[in-house]
Amino acid sequence: MKKIAVLGSTGSIGTQTLEIVRTNKDIEVTALAAGRNIDLLERQIREFTPKLAAVWEEDLAAELKNRIRDLQVEVASGMEGLLAVAAQEESEMLVTAIVGMIGILPTIEAIRAGKDIALANKETLVTAGHIIMPLAEQYHVSILPVDSEHSAIFQSLQGGQRKALHKILLTASGGPFRGKKREELRDIRVEDALKHPNWAMGRKITIDSSTMVNKGLEVIEAKWLFGVSVDQIQVVVQPQSIIHSMVEYEDGAVIAQLGTPDMKLPIQYALYYPERRYLPGDRLDFGTLAQITFEKPDMETFYGLKLALEAGRKGGSLPTVFNAANERAVALFLDRKIGYLEIPEIIQSCMEAHANISSPTVDEILQTERETYEFINHRW
Repeated sequence: MKKIAVLGSTGSIGTQTLEIVRTNKDIEVTALAAGRNIDLLERQIREFTPKLAAVWEEDLAAELKNRIRDLQVEVASGMEGLLAVAAQEESEMLVTAIVGMIGILPTIEAIRAGKDIALANKETLVTAGHIIMPLAEQYHVSILPVDSEHSAIFQSLQGGQRKALHKILLTASGGPFRGKKREELRDIRVEDALKHPNWAMGRKITIDSSTMVNKGLEVIEAKWLFGVSVDQIQVVVQPQSIIHSMVEYEDGAVIAQLGTPDMKLPIQYALYYPERRYLPGDRLDFGTLAQITFEKPDMETFYGLKLALEAGRKGGSLPTVFNAANERAVALFLDRKIGYLEIPEIIQSCMEAHANISSPTVDEILQTERETYEFINHRW
């Protein structure tokens, strides 16, 4: 019986993780953490009976504690609560399904406690990959990717020679605005940007997919996960979302992972690696599949991707600025306080104003995040 803790249990990845637990019945959930959705968290606690639960806000944690006073469940709050979930003695693996740089400290805590990491929190590696990956090696901890693209790369590397890897081909759907030019995006509404053609995801990541910023974050994440340079990663638009990513070896062989767009596949692969389990759901039908097409990404219209590649190449604290600026800009757009095209404009302004730190500590990373937020707050 594998024992897991889940950070972000009420979000898209968290709920799908618990679906897999529900279906397989041989994983024990020892701890759950959520942000504000204590209604769903209470239902999860009553179903999966963890020993520990955490809620970000103290008042909501107090309310949850009162609601489940009939159960033997400890309730914690704030960062202290997330760290307690991350390092909980009973768990073997931490699923990091929360969004944002809030995931850095709990991931570090879990690694130091010897937990394997099922990583869905890309911001952790984007901003602190130079800290996380050596730490995981030091503590002999596995970092197992949950993002569909990184899982596809990871799967395509199984049985291959990592040292013979020549290039990663990171696929992108192109989002809802593929083929449009910048002028056509000027009056895009929140509702338009939330209509992803293939994937059902959370609001923030759906906006990131529409701007292709998400693909830029994935490039930086892949750099750390697989020990390659940014220039060894090629973004390829594959609109049908059938090929989830590929690797090219030195001899020219290209290995790809294909499947229907279902996030439960990479989640389940991470939870049970190296075992493969039956997963209910649709299967690819090559008899009816009309075509799989490819395009180059339009990095002039979607220049958030170009900015990400710049941040990834320069490294240091610049990826933190890129990530933090995007987080705040997307929040402003979702609150209808800025226009859609202002998202990459804000990112670029923040990057240009930043004095890069070559190898930032965790404290410097978090300080850079705060400074980026302050820069935006004073100008937008």
